[in-house]
Amino acid sequence: MAPQGTTTVAALTATLRDRILNGDLAPGTRLIERAIVEEYEVASVTARSALARLSAEGLVVTESHRGARVAALDQEALHDLFALRTALEVEAARIALAERPDGLDGELGEAIAALTRACRAKRVVWRRVVDAHEEVHRALVDAARSPRISAAHSALAGELRLFVVALRPVWSPEEMVAHHETLRRELQTEGPEAIRRHLAEGEHAVAG
Repeated sequence: MAPQGTTTVAALTATLRDRILNGDLAPGTRLIERAIVEEYEVASVTARSALARLSAEGLVVTESHRGARVAALDQEALHDLFALRTALEVEAARIALAERPDGLDGELGEAIAALTRACRAKRVVWRRVVDAHEEVHRALVDAARSPRISAAHSALAGELRLFVVALRPVWSPEEMVAHHETLRRELQTEGPEAIRRHLAEGEHAVAG
């Protein structure tokens, strides 16, 4: 059993993570340690540890003398993120389609089914949509069976989550489902270029 302090840190981290991914704490929102201590009735060391964990995940930015805030993707960061993401996902799709197309389609299909369930739930919780979206693209990348590509893509996880949070006011849950069902179909008919178009559409949706 984990020590009580560790359990408290994990619980606070999960609570703050959910609030960020649900959009309750908007990008750029200051996360004041004293306010967290008072609101959640935790020790200062617990608040600092939770913020440090979220910083490691890329969801929080901590600056010297300025404290912590919810991370945000500006236009330049979004463009750079998608340039790298496109390189990794297009190459992963190329490998998977060449070496194990049925495996790619099956694994992607299962992940999209989970995304569909999250998007069509009686009460849509955006954090669950964020998680399910992450699994769709992880399935795509992991289908290439390239540990290096998968590791490089995993390093983008925090920023990718922030991107899906930014999609919330732009795309409805049904649009999210349709976008990924189209991707699955077009991968079979058009190959890796379907990924390039899919990602460009997502970037443009957020960039405006």
